Amino acid sequence: MIIAIDGPSASGKSTTAKGVAEKLGITHLNTGAMYRAVTLGLKEAGIQPDDEKSVCQFLAGMDIRFDESNHIHLNGIDVSMEIRSGDISSQVSAVSAIPMVREKMVMAQRQIAGEKDCVLEGRDIGTVVFPDAEFKFFLVADVEIRAKRRLQDLEKIGETKSISELIEDIKRRDELDSSRDHSPLVQAEDAIPIDTSCLTIDEQINKIVNLINKK
Repeated sequence: MIIAIDGPSASGKSTTAKGVAEKLGITHLNTGAMYRAVTLGLKEAGIQPDDEKSVCQFLAGMDIRFDESNHIHLNGIDVSMEIRSGDISSQVSAVSAIPMVREKMVMAQRQIAGEKDCVLEGRDIGTVVFPDAEFKFFLVADVEIRAKRRLQDLEKIGETKSISELIEDIKRRDELDSSRDHSPLVQAEDAIPIDTSCLTIDEQINKIVNLINKK
């Protein structure tokens, strides 16, 4: 069974997907963390997203995997905290738009999720990665609510930004994600939309779990 949870940045996908997986007793695959790890790796290697040859070489030697605690490791190093920085957030959309990056990540996601029941979240899970997923959800939320959530994430790792800056960052990322040529952010025709603006995380999780159990 594949459960696809898509939506824009800071709509609550990752936390909700993790909670749904725990309630159902299945695996959570954080695809967003995978793209963030690639972004971090390219940054640390000093590789620009438009340097196709260097990006290709980096991807060929890259190893991304999750440990038993679902922490993501890049080339053997736990980078779970580093990938949540504001700097990585501002660059991940550009890296995610690179076709060869998406092809490698989609291949890895299908390999991991193809072996077990899984909850995956991202921007193209229900449209590209698993178009035949048994359950598809698309989370949305008011941009100011999303900015406040992002601020909470940044404060957890000792960073901060103004709400106005975060709103602009989110709008810019939405535009990049929605307008890219390869696997753009779009709601699958058969996905169930859920507005999380006024929902707590527990309410989001329970809403999805209840919909799944009804079917």
